[in-house]
Amino acid sequence: MPKPPGANPPDKSVPEPITVLLADDHTLLRDMLRVTLTAEGMHVVADVGSGEAAEAMCQSMRPDVAVLDIDMPGKSIFEVTRAIRQTSPDTRVIFLSAFVHDQYIEDALAVEASAYLTKAEPPGVLVAAIRKAVGGATSFSSAVVNRMVIGESGARLAGHHARIETLTEREREVLRYVAQGLQQKQIAARADISIKTVQHHIMHLMDKLAIHDRVDLARFAIREGLVEP
Repeated sequence: MPKPPGANPPDKSVPEPITVLLADDHTLLRDMLRVTLTAEGMHVVADVGSGEAAEAMCQSMRPDVAVLDIDMPGKSIFEVTRAIRQTSPDTRVIFLSAFVHDQYIEDALAVEASAYLTKAEPPGVLVAAIRKAVGGATSFSSAVVNRMVIGESGARLAGHHARIETLTEREREVLRYVAQGLQQKQIAARADISIKTVQHHIMHLMDKLAIHDRVDLARFAIREGLVEP
């Protein structure tokens, strides 16, 4: 006798989709991420525009992963994360940010974030980080990793001295010229490279050192003994 429609039990060999909560105060970004994650077979249970809303939704929905923008107005996202840890301890937290600051990294490590990604990353990086987070692994953008020390005892923020050790010899050379007040054309001539390459090195220096203007680059170089004050 044939079984009635719907009588077959669900196929338990098919894994449940990863459930994700999105929190960002930019609606367009949330919409784009929802489309991307849905296309990857994940289930976005909610997308919200504040940390407070993310906290409440995590408490009720217990998603596998919460993707949180660090820079939302209102309650500190790190306080929100601590609250999520209390009410939904199995939820993994991934931070997104347009910025990479020492304090952000310290706070992210303190709350045991599964990932800290910059918004400059392509969507596939977030997709991979979500899957890794569910598996218990961590992910960090290169701009974050460059400012961390990862050892047997875990990850920690690197100090300025440790960060200068991440610079290449050419980057140190360009940094010295910047600290001496040379313009890009002069640096290109001294280093025998193109102006475009000089610009590329300066951008990498600012990214690695989290310094966003030439004056602070010069101060850093002096403090680290690369040039005389």
